[in-house]
Amino acid sequence: MSSARPRVLYVTDLAYPARGRRYCDEDIFLTSRLREHVDLALCHPRDAVALMDGFDAVVVRNSGPVMEYRDAYDAFRERASATGTPVYNPLTGRGDMAGKQYLLDLTAAGRPVIPTVDRLEDLHRLPEADRYVVKPRLGADSIGLRVVPADAVRGLVNGDVLVQPHIDFAYEVSFYYVDHSFQYALYAPDPERRWQLEPYEPSADDLGFARRFIEWNTLGHGIQRVDACRAPGGELLLVELEDLNPYLSLDALDDAGREAFVSAMVTSLRGFLRDTAAAGR
Repeated sequence: MSSARPRVLYVTDLAYPARGRRYCDEDIFLTSRLREHVDLALCHPRDAVALMDGFDAVVVRNSGPVMEYRDAYDAFRERASATGTPVYNPLTGRGDMAGKQYLLDLTAAGRPVIPTVDRLEDLHRLPEADRYVVKPRLGADSIGLRVVPADAVRGLVNGDVLVQPHIDFAYEVSFYYVDHSFQYALYAPDPERRWQLEPYEPSADDLGFARRFIEWNTLGHGIQRVDACRAPGGELLLVELEDLNPYLSLDALDDAGREAFVSAMVTSLRGFLRDTAAAGR
C-alpha cells in the first residue's frame, strides 16, 4: 500500500429486500464515514470481480445471502486468491463464511451450540423434541428454514439440510465484535420479532461465551456477530457465527454507539491494510 489514501471497493447490495431491516441505510451511513479515511466506491457483489483489480482492498458488507449469487461469489474468492487482493473480512473465516459445517463440528466437540446433525443415523444424538428445525446447509437469512413435527423429520434428511431441535428460548441476543474487541450487544425481547432489537447489557459470563467463538474463528481482523439464544435452562447456545457480511443493526444504537463502532472499524481497516501491505500482498 502506498502513502496515498487507500482505494477501497465496498461490496453491498443496496436493493436487497431484507425482512425487517434496511441494509441500504446502514451501508449509506458507513460509507459516508469511511470516505473520510479512504477513497471508496460501491458495487454489487456480481460486479466485484470485474472491478476489484483497481483497488487496494475489498470490503464485503451487506451483500445479501451468497446462495443468491453463488457463481459470482465463488469467482470473487478465486480472483482474490489468485491476485492476492486483500478482502475484509479475510476469506479464512470458519463460521458462516464457509457454510454451516461449523455447527456440526462444534456439536461434535461438545461446545455450547444448538445441537445439529445432518445424517439420518445421527438423529438419535439430538435431544427429543416435539418439533425440529430443518434448514439448508448453505442457507442464510432463514431462507428455506422449516419447523416440522418430529414424525416428519426423517423424510427430509437428504444430505443438503441440517436438523436441530426446536428450542423454546426466552430471547435471542447478538454480540458484535471488531477484530477481537467487543463493541455492543443487542437482543430481541420478543422471540417472534427477531429484528426489533434493543440494547443488551451482557454479563461477564455472556461475554466469555461469545469470546470463545471469536477466538475459535481465528480472524485477526474483521467484523463478526455471535448470535445466541437463552435456552430454557438459562444457558446461552450458539445459533450462528456470522463472519462474512453480518448486518450490524446500527440503527438500534445511539449516536455515541454508532460513532464508537465507526472508530473501531476504521482502526481495524487501517490495521488490516497495514498488515497485508507488510506481508507483500
